[in-house]
Amino acid sequence: MTSKIDLVTPAWLFERLGDPGIVILDGSYYLPAAGRDADAEYLAGHIPGAVRFDIDVVKDRESPLPHMLPEESEFAAAVGLMGISDEQLIVVYDGAGIFASPRVAWTFRTFGAPRVAVLDGGFPAWRAAGYPVETGEPEPREPVDFVPRFDEGAVVRLADMREILAGGSAQVLDARSPARFTGEEPEPRAGMRSGHMPGALNLHYGALVKDGRLADAAAIEAAMKAAGVDPARPIVTTCGSGVTAAILLLAIERTGRSAPALYDGSWAEWGSRQVTEVATGPA
Repeated sequence: MTSKIDLVTPAWLFERLGDPGIVILDGSYYLPAAGRDADAEYLAGHIPGAVRFDIDVVKDRESPLPHMLPEESEFAAAVGLMGISDEQLIVVYDGAGIFASPRVAWTFRTFGAPRVAVLDGGFPAWRAAGYPVETGEPEPREPVDFVPRFDEGAVVRLADMREILAGGSAQVLDARSPARFTGEEPEPRAGMRSGHMPGALNLHYGALVKDGRLADAAAIEAAMKAAGVDPARPIVTTCGSGVTAAILLLAIERTGRSAPALYDGSWAEWGSRQVTEVATGPA
C-alpha cells in the first residue's frame, strides 16, 4: 500500500533539526511569470542543512515536456549523490508556502520512499516563526544508496488518460485556474491550445491553500463538493505541467481518502498534441 504524504509544522521540524534520520529538501519552483529565481533564493536563505532539489534538473532529459519523471535508475543515482536515502524521512518545503513541495514529495513517494512529508507553510512559515536560516552552499552530503521501488499506479500517461476519458473509469480533476480551464485565458506556455480535457472537472489549487498552508479537511471536502467531485469514484489529478496537480493529491489525502493518480504530462502534453480533444467553457 502506498504510504501517506504527511504534513508537518515548522515547530515539529525545528525540534528535529540535525536528526540524521531526516533529510530536508528545498523543492522550490516558480512559473516564469512569478519573476523569482529559486536557486538564488536558496543561496540567500534556507532551512539549515536543507538540500536544493530542482524538478527541472532531476527529470527526464529526453522529454520535451517540463519536469517529467526520469527513469528509476537515473532518479536513484541523482538523489543518492545528493545524500538522500530511501531509509530517511524526507521533508520537503518550498518558498511559496505550498506550491512545488507536494510535487517533490509525490516524486519521492512514487519512486519508493516510504516516509515523505511536506512542511505546511513552507519557508515563509519557517521564517515567520523566527527559526534559524542558513545562507550559501551547505557542506556536501556523503553519497548514499537510494533503492527505488517505482509505483506504476501513481502515474498516468497519455495513453492511460485517453482510455480513462473514453471509458469514464475515473474523474479527472484539473488544478488550473478557472479561466485557463474554460479557455478564456491563454496558456503560459507557447504552442498550447486553451481549454480542458472533455469531461474533466475544475478545482483550482488556490481554493485549497490559504496563506501558504493547506486548508483543513472540512474546507477541502467543501471545495471538492462544489467542484462536482463524487467521493466514491476514483480520481486522477492534472494541471499545467504536473506540479499543482500534486497539491490536489495532498489535499485529497488529507480528507482520509487514498491518493489519486497524477497525470505526469498534464496540459503541457495534452494541450500540445493535435490528436487530443479539447473542450472549452465550464465543466
